[in-house]
Amino acid sequence: MSDVSPLWPTVEGFLRYLKVERQLSPLTQKNYTRQLQAMVAMADEMKIVAWTQLEPAQVRQLAARSRRGGLGASSLALRMSALRSFLDWQVSQGMLSANPAKGISTPRNARHLPKNMDVDEVNQLLEIDMNDPLAVRDRAMLETMYGGGLRLSELVGMDCRHVDLDAGEVWVLGKGSKERRVPIGGTAVTWLQHWLPLRASFAPQDDAVFVSSRGSRISARNVQKRFAEWGIKQGVASHIHPHKLRHSFATHLLESSGDLRAVQELLGHANLSTTQIYTHLDFQHLATVYDAAHPRAKRGKPE
Repeated sequence: MSDVSPLWPTVEGFLRYLKVERQLSPLTQKNYTRQLQAMVAMADEMKIVAWTQLEPAQVRQLAARSRRGGLGASSLALRMSALRSFLDWQVSQGMLSANPAKGISTPRNARHLPKNMDVDEVNQLLEIDMNDPLAVRDRAMLETMYGGGLRLSELVGMDCRHVDLDAGEVWVLGKGSKERRVPIGGTAVTWLQHWLPLRASFAPQDDAVFVSSRGSRISARNVQKRFAEWGIKQGVASHIHPHKLRHSFATHLLESSGDLRAVQELLGHANLSTTQIYTHLDFQHLATVYDAAHPRAKRGKPE
């Protein structure tokens, strides 16, 4: 078992580092723990008693055992990524001279493009104009998420002190506890102005911008449920979930501006490669832009 393995104390040191120094989310810490427990269990079976014994050949064996155990390509990539990070940390601490997992490739998994709504679908979804205070709240949430490209956790974590209506901006706490300032657009500001006076009628228990009917900070699950319900009520063809609004924000902004770096900053992505997945403009759109803009695009009749 991994908890009595001679390999495990080093793993525990790495997990403490992730918690205390990296301040990763509990879910991410749990994922690292699960992946490294599996690796330690297999290493024990291979009679490896110290991480200094691990060679590239053994790393390949660990990957092969995981694959034979039924692990899919994406899950195997996740497990190997956890192992590489753990071994990199050991190198940084002087425990290893080199990372034996460096350069060990795993089967590639097709990267699925996030689905987004077109602009007409977004407009259809956002045309909520009702006197019900909860409907006003939901419209404000939808507009803020689409206007700023926020993550669901960022939306539900927003406090009133994070909102600057005069500047049309909000402060959000993103991944890795990184704060960033995000413009949300005039329409979102307008609906926040409608919602914030109504918020007081729910006797809010803290500073949360968006509260439930009981006055507590609205939960992520509640937001998902409400968005899906509005998608049905508004007759939007595709299933509506919060990440779809973030994906749509990114895609529409890229289509209009083509500025990948700006979109990276707005989304709060640490790496540009994460943002590049949104560059999937459909071919018809690209062909239209090409025909309109490229000097050689005008097709004349052959003489």
